[in-house]
Amino acid sequence: MKKMTLGLLLVPLLALLSWADDAAFRDDHPEEYTVRKGDTLWDISNTFLQSPWLWPEIWHVNQQIDNPHLIFPGDVITLVYVNGQPRLTVERPVKLAPGVTRLSPSVRVLPRDEAISTIPLDRINSFLSRSRIVTDQELEAAPYMLAGPEKRLIVGAGDYAYARGEFEDGVSNYGVYRRETAYRDPLSGEYLGTHASNIGSVRLGRAEEDINRIQVVRSQEELRMGDRLLPSEERTIESNYYPSAPDDDINALILDVEGGLSQVGKLDVIMVNKGERDGLLVGNVLAAYKRGEEALDPVTRERVTLPDERAGLVMIFRTFEKMSLALVLEADRPLAVNDKLLNP
Repeated sequence: MKKMTLGLLLVPLLALLSWADDAAFRDDHPEEYTVRKGDTLWDISNTFLQSPWLWPEIWHVNQQIDNPHLIFPGDVITLVYVNGQPRLTVERPVKLAPGVTRLSPSVRVLPRDEAISTIPLDRINSFLSRSRIVTDQELEAAPYMLAGPEKRLIVGAGDYAYARGEFEDGVSNYGVYRRETAYRDPLSGEYLGTHASNIGSVRLGRAEEDINRIQVVRSQEELRMGDRLLPSEERTIESNYYPSAPDDDINALILDVEGGLSQVGKLDVIMVNKGERDGLLVGNVLAAYKRGEEALDPVTRERVTLPDERAGLVMIFRTFEKMSLALVLEADRPLAVNDKLLNP
């Protein structure tokens, strides 16, 4: 049964801009926009604003509304001026009689999944379950795949196998991980962590000393002997991600791109050399910059470095102590490893 949400929008819902002039708006912004199914708050903000990641500062709702993100298809967003200041008002069509409609604040009960999202989970869901940043020590200490049935070296979903190591008390479900890349900070040389790719999951069975019979529940590729087992994570995954500017100054770099690609484009996932200790939070947006190229000054014959060029936006969707994973939201040109990531 669907969860029902009381959509008290709107009274009307006023989005009060924190800036005193029109500088925040795009030159080509429309006077009004009707929300369509499939829209996201990011898309709508990008229609009106030059800085769509600042949408939390402009969607301002009254205290009666518990969830300010409940905006629905059919709602009309209009740019108006109040005392000379630009505001965005959102109004909901109300049917008065057959063929007659007016815009008005209203109350209605709607399934929660009809509300438009910010950046939906399904854009990055396929990656969320696959990767962790861990330490080499954690991997070395973890249990490992020991042997398959009939001396098989690889197993898959539905097979049983044997694993060896110290298993945590009370934990019966484990993810199977394969060591990928160990990352060091390009500037300081500090070890940041190791990318462990999740390739399957297993459930523990009977045990004899440190050897456990396991059942392979899921496999994205063949599980090999020697692959490591880490306890399945219990963490909350939001159904939407709400972009925001970081509170702290961030000066980061792209360390790598998922899948081993050399060029990074829209909706690719990247590894970032900053994490929780640097103040990064899930939902933080960073601007990506291509490093300035070197050029020969035709007058002085000197080699000079041109200014860095802004090339896109990325959003942090998972943080670790020293690293983060981010989704590329916009890319005006292909990004690459070692490109800069700064406050937007």
